[in-house]
Amino acid sequence: MESVAVSTSSSVASTSSSSAQVVLLDVEGMKCGGCVRAVERTLQDQPGVQEASVNLVTRSAWLRLDPAGLDAQQSLEGALEALRSRGFPAQPRQSGVLSGDAEPDRAWGWWNQWRQLMVALVLLLLSVLGHLAEAGTLALPLIGTLPFHAGLATVALFGPGRSILRGGWAAAVSGVPSMDTLVSLGVGSAYLASVVALVWPAVGWPCFFNEPVMLLGFVLLGRFLEERARRRTGRALKELAALQPSSARLVMADGIVRDVPVEMLRPGERIELLAGDRIPVDGVIEEGFSAVDLSSLTGEPLPVDAGPGTELSSGCLNLEATLVMEVRRVGRETALARIISLVEQAQARRAPIQGLADRVAGRFCYGVVSLALLTFLFWWLIGSSLWPQVLEVPVVLMDHGQGHGVHQSLGAAAQTPFGLGLQLAIAVLVVACPCALGLATPTVITVSSGLAARQGWLFRGGDVIERSAAIERVIFDKTGTLTLGRPLVDAVLLSDDPSRTIQLAASLEQTSRHPLAHALLQEAQRLNLPLLPVQESRTVPGAGMEGSLPDSPEQLRVGSLEWLRGQGVEWPDHQRHAVESAQTRGQSLVAVSLGNRPIGLVAIDDRLRPDAGIAVQRLRSQGLSLGMLSGDRRQAVERVGQTLGIQADEMAWQLLPDQKLERLERWRRFQPVAMVGDGINDAPALAAADLGIAVGTGTQIAQDTADLVLMGDRLEALPEALGLARRTMRKIRQNLVWAFGYNLIALPVAAGVLLPGFGILLSPPLAALLMALSSVSVVVNALSLRLP
Repeated sequence: MESVAVSTSSSVASTSSSSAQVVLLDVEGMKCGGCVRAVERTLQDQPGVQEASVNLVTRSAWLRLDPAGLDAQQSLEGALEALRSRGFPAQPRQSGVLSGDAEPDRAWGWWNQWRQLMVALVLLLLSVLGHLAEAGTLALPLIGTLPFHAGLATVALFGPGRSILRGGWAAAVSGVPSMDTLVSLGVGSAYLASVVALVWPAVGWPCFFNEPVMLLGFVLLGRFLEERARRRTGRALKELAALQPSSARLVMADGIVRDVPVEMLRPGERIELLAGDRIPVDGVIEEGFSAVDLSSLTGEPLPVDAGPGTELSSGCLNLEATLVMEVRRVGRETALARIISLVEQAQARRAPIQGLADRVAGRFCYGVVSLALLTFLFWWLIGSSLWPQVLEVPVVLMDHGQGHGVHQSLGAAAQTPFGLGLQLAIAVLVVACPCALGLATPTVITVSSGLAARQGWLFRGGDVIERSAAIERVIFDKTGTLTLGRPLVDAVLLSDDPSRTIQLAASLEQTSRHPLAHALLQEAQRLNLPLLPVQESRTVPGAGMEGSLPDSPEQLRVGSLEWLRGQGVEWPDHQRHAVESAQTRGQSLVAVSLGNRPIGLVAIDDRLRPDAGIAVQRLRSQGLSLGMLSGDRRQAVERVGQTLGIQADEMAWQLLPDQKLERLERWRRFQPVAMVGDGINDAPALAAADLGIAVGTGTQIAQDTADLVLMGDRLEALPEALGLARRTMRKIRQNLVWAFGYNLIALPVAAGVLLPGFGILLSPPLAALLMALSSVSVVVNALSLRLP
């Protein structure tokens, strides 16, 4: 199991080299899909920026800088200045979530948001009490007066509403109106019209002093709930970061152990790991034997045995005994830090399905403002004349008070054409929800990427998740993908004493570096067989090895059947059938003889992964077609195919890399194809496939080329990862249908479409509540992806 541990760190070791021109920015000031569109277009217009993608949930932007363009630092500074001038200050993310530097700022922002909400809710409660007193329900004459309501509205606007007004105005001035702009227009127009009506009663306008208080209360409540739910979407990433302990036990030169901060460790130093300790850095075990839990990084369900020479990654858990480890990689070079960096980049890269929502959101505020203006003019100048009954029929909630003659309670019908037009225009402004459009995809991508990372599945972006969900055929490489990728002893044939056969063969091969020799030595170790001393051993190139035992004058030979036959070793006729049968199965046969006397045959084969059959079965149950392309012999490929139920027309063997690519392109003409591989010869096919998938124990070049990396030895993770991708896309489609559907229905209702025929009016406070719930529902639906 040592190779499993080694793969943990190597699977992500390529991120720094492959993404040297990739930068993550933390962007402030984004509120809705329109902001996302504005930030993205601003970045894409900058010289030296090759590609840009923005995530509203994590408030981040992913940049790929053109290495052939300007100096990377110049390009970055230009992008930051452009964002700052548009009202979106940003800064490069230095060390991701591994650093706690940003936590105080986040805590202060959370407290400030909570304080604003509490003030707004207190004002909202006072406003409700004022209306009850105004209606005579409560004996509180002072707070039922119009000046009291005017005072509440003023405090609400310039207290908790000040940040919204400031942000909305700044967004409008910079040419990128946002959700704050719409809310600001709604509450501002209601407040100004009410002030005019209060100061100059002769105009006969209604007073809407309650609207700013209630609007701001509901908007801030919705944003608080949305932010609370949104913070939960990044919980998986924070849990990954929490796997790195803050201190380590450094072994000094004199053997004394000292506790030191992890960031002070350097490669080459030695640390002590007690049972129950999290491994703080990447390194190699020097002393001790223990079981290590890799599940937090690779999803491996069972612990692995670790001893001297075993490479372990930060974040793994030492279970049983004390270990001493040499430090190899620290800080941002560790496997855990690289995994987190990959996940952060994946969350910032949007899925193509979000493109339509972003394009709509970018123009959404202009359309809403235009609709609100048309609504106001229509009902003021035309609608009230066509349907005069709308000014006479109470709708939604009745007016319980008369204060100032035209002061309206929550949801009451307006009594003048101007009041009706203004009320409906405000409702249009605040019911619109570009936030839902902007959050529909990134919330789900953020949750999905975090869940995948906890299982050891590394998607390289939202676009990769979308492609994964569309795959219809999965093509496997054989060696190292469906099989373990290393030869192991399968059986000992034609031998009276199998253990003796293994002992003799391993003793002679103990100085060889041939893969078959490694299989013999590993089997002898598994059976606890001591190796015998061998004299005058020599290698016969392409044939085998020979030598002599101290207590035997006869030559001991281990090699191919043909070579031993040439040396005069023959098997009896009744045993030749077993030899031929083993050869037809595609296994490698190692013959062992002492003198001219045959001792036995050792069948060595590359075994199937234990869960290969289960993985293939689950992929078929998901409706996927399968295939296998290999450079191995026909017999070996056909035997694996028969075991796994892969049809003859779905397999090909003895293929060179360009032939694999040609066969893959043939399949791609008819359906989206995923290629699963692990070797250097798989890299062209991985790059050409619609989805390249590398298993974590594979070579580095395969992992560099792949879109999805499955860390660890679990091939069963493949159908699970593809299943997660499909569930993710279902959630995204649900969110987009809801976001578009909500706005398509709510905006006409707010504009008064149902008012003449059904007497249904959407009051501004109710519109604000619906807008808030719309955003919250999108985030909550994304969080439901966590449920089994």
